[in-house]
Amino acid sequence: MSTVTDLPHPIQEEEHVRIPVSDGIHLSARIWRPVSSDRDPVPAVLEYIPYRKRDLTSVRDSLHHPYMAGHGYACVRVDLRGTGESEGLLADEYLEVEQRDAEDVLAWLAEQPWCNGRLGMMGISWGAFAALQVAARRPPGLDAIVISSFTDDRYADDMHYMGGCLLSDNLAEAGTMFAYATCPPDPELVGERWREMWHERLEGTRPWVLEWLRHQRRDDYWRHASVCEDYGAVGCPVLASSGWADGYSNAVTRLLEHLDVPRKGLVGPWSHKYPHLGEPGPAIGYLQEVVRWWDHWLKDVDNDVMDGPMLRAWMQESVPPSTAYEERPGRWVGEPAWPSPHIREQTRPLAPHRIAAPGEETPEVEMTVRSPLSVGQFAGKWASYNAPPDLPYDQREEDGGSLVFDSEILAERTEILGSPVVHLDVAADAPIAMVAARLSDVAPDGSATRVTYGLLNLTRRDGGDEPSRLVPGRRYRAEIRLNGVAQAFPPGHRIRLSLSTSYWPLAWPPPRPVLLSVFSGSSALTLPVRPLAEPDEAPLRPFGEPEATPPLQTTRLEPGEHHWRVSRDLVDYESALEIVKDNGRVRYDDIGLETARRAHERYSWIADDFESVRGESTWTMGFSRGEWDVRAVTHTVLSCTSEEFHVHATLDAYEGARRVFSREWSERVPRDHL
Repeated sequence: MSTVTDLPHPIQEEEHVRIPVSDGIHLSARIWRPVSSDRDPVPAVLEYIPYRKRDLTSVRDSLHHPYMAGHGYACVRVDLRGTGESEGLLADEYLEVEQRDAEDVLAWLAEQPWCNGRLGMMGISWGAFAALQVAARRPPGLDAIVISSFTDDRYADDMHYMGGCLLSDNLAEAGTMFAYATCPPDPELVGERWREMWHERLEGTRPWVLEWLRHQRRDDYWRHASVCEDYGAVGCPVLASSGWADGYSNAVTRLLEHLDVPRKGLVGPWSHKYPHLGEPGPAIGYLQEVVRWWDHWLKDVDNDVMDGPMLRAWMQESVPPSTAYEERPGRWVGEPAWPSPHIREQTRPLAPHRIAAPGEETPEVEMTVRSPLSVGQFAGKWASYNAPPDLPYDQREEDGGSLVFDSEILAERTEILGSPVVHLDVAADAPIAMVAARLSDVAPDGSATRVTYGLLNLTRRDGGDEPSRLVPGRRYRAEIRLNGVAQAFPPGHRIRLSLSTSYWPLAWPPPRPVLLSVFSGSSALTLPVRPLAEPDEAPLRPFGEPEATPPLQTTRLEPGEHHWRVSRDLVDYESALEIVKDNGRVRYDDIGLETARRAHERYSWIADDFESVRGESTWTMGFSRGEWDVRAVTHTVLSCTSEEFHVHATLDAYEGARRVFSREWSERVPRDHL
């Protein structure tokens, strides 16, 4: 990445600005803006997230907010209520009060003498959720948004549930927010009030997993702030991006299809990272694209930002299976609209253990599968962060416990762009069952690289609003839409579809093992085939090299630790996936603050006992400066019987060696067709 120090506008920074909101509390903001904005007001761009602007996101913030400010914008980074130095309590994600606060912040920005009243919002993950959700409320002055790694559907396409199946990331994210919601403010900014503010957070926080488990079907809890409920509510231009390795690879194309505003989409090979950071690469000059977007929509600059294709996507080449990649080979392709007129749906019947040719008549044969709990241990994370390595590994072991369909050896290159769909004619021997469908690229040596996948809880075969149990032995039609992807399959390879009845620990298994019958002849795979590039295909405007302003200086005081381990004990048959993300101890040199962050996740099971599955999330968050030394330790355990989920959680807070707060929760939540 190229470090930029010579910017068009000299900038000034205000580290701690208190912004009042309508119920009287104040949110804390960090603001970068041109020095000239004191006499020549500029548009303001808001990033609004709960991850602590003063320390934990300060290095990332220093890469792009000063960059945009130096191009003529007031960049405002605000911590949500109850986080960082913002007052109040963070009780859950995407609440009505969160969105009202954002509207209050935007109104405050528009009134500042250095702002000309034109506003934008941007962000990745929570920040992108916030921008899209606020855009659907149409606050005055919000003229455009830029969003990365997000969803428009909080139930069907977020880290909580997928196809009506409970994701283990539901627990992982709850553990993350349990930790972040119980961090103290910095006394250097809030003074002696820090302890009172901290204890308000400690007293008011509950494990969010409890609320998320109480909403196992698509209800008003998830409909709130799901923009898919009314795409017409969004009234400003949208620049949307994501990565094929991310869990949020689907919403970009849905917005392109359903919004009725100027919009552009960009999907690269990336994990849950900004496009200028890559991981995996290639990284692109994303900040240059963002500035061009702001110039056009916030400054009325007549540039070419809306020229070219509506969607630019990275067509990935075949690669051997690996849990991490530095670079994904491929090329950029463009589509003029979405759905694209160029994509051709190719439906291929499923024959006994093979993917038949389009139009081939295949006999009806009943094939059965009853997957062991070990299928899924090489599935990787629902949303890859590329650290520690968390992508799916070679699928051959997974395929051993699955029903497998292989295509013929490909005689020519095949490219797909979009969401493959699996159409199944199935029956099960239990009232609650799930299907995990995986599409893989099988090399001549037999190695299998997972390309995309999808899940379906068969009790949600008609949607997530009103699930219904299966009648054992009765045949049902089911459709599984896999995550969107752009992938090339070279000649000499095969395309493989694998079906399993469990996919733990990526998704929570059903109450009991299930024997699933799949009937060929009436089951099929539909691929979104993109014709190979024509010789006269117009070249795309190349992206610039990634740029950013210099990162904030930090000093590593203690090394971190990252690992991802799969273990299996053949004496007591206990297996486990153990993930450690330990950032060590880091000093933020400009403020003399030291932080320590450690997350430990463990997902375990015994043999094929579906009631033995267990997930644990433990976080330690520590902050110190001189004699001030505090930390919070959160621990959440999720286990189950065939009828209930059990949640046990603890929260302990310390000043130095003295424990100053402790609380414990132990609650049960009935399983709802899950």
